[in-house]
Amino acid sequence: MTVSDATPNVLRLGVNIDHVATVRNARGGATPDPVRAAVLAQEAGADGITAHLREDRRHIADRDIEALMEALTVPLNFEMAATDEMQQIALRHTPHAVCIVPEKREERTTEGGLEVAREENRLAHFIAPLAEAGCRVSIFIAAERAQIEAAHRIGAPVIELHTGAYCEAHAEGDFATRDAELARLTEMAAFAHDLGLEVHAGHGLTYGCVSPIAALPQIRELNIGHFLIGEAIFRGLPDAMAEMRRLMEAARAS
Repeated sequence: MTVSDATPNVLRLGVNIDHVATVRNARGGATPDPVRAAVLAQEAGADGITAHLREDRRHIADRDIEALMEALTVPLNFEMAATDEMQQIALRHTPHAVCIVPEKREERTTEGGLEVAREENRLAHFIAPLAEAGCRVSIFIAAERAQIEAAHRIGAPVIELHTGAYCEAHAEGDFATRDAELARLTEMAAFAHDLGLEVHAGHGLTYGCVSPIAALPQIRELNIGHFLIGEAIFRGLPDAMAEMRRLMEAARAS
């Protein structure tokens, strides 16, 4: 448990280190090391580390998960598809948290939320052993009432709302769509909280668009990766994280 777990109004920052591994894998070899990045993020104040072990191992590798479990003292959030292989890996390591995400081999990044409403029975049986093993289970979903209700029915204690459409609209200057997406995220965060779910959010968040999401009082955790790793190239990871934390805390305080 982190200090902020016990303080409802404190917003946690989870740092996703996948794309350090993307750079490593582009050339092969051992550098840059995503585990080193995770430890650096931990030392710089990250409340948790996120790593997505994809079926095709395009960035994070099995050895990275093993090394992260050994090196970290903050929680590891293990992102995974709902497959038998990933379930067995998670059960072998029993990380603090597992986040079930959709996965397509052809996608560059996670394109949408998990379809829970159409797969309730399968997903309920899939997450049960993970919860029994002591992993906190979260479901990465679109900010839609039907998906939130389904996640609640299958017994997932945590949801992570996909902020990608909101962030893309902001980046493209489509402010009408951005504001509509923000309104939807605002409404659905409150709806999920009222159901008793812990609400997280992530995907595509940057300095320019994080504040309205961080200001939502029901959200307990933001998971941010690609942008922070990109900023770290220019300013270093601790400084990149410090600026994100400053924006998050200012938004939450307001």
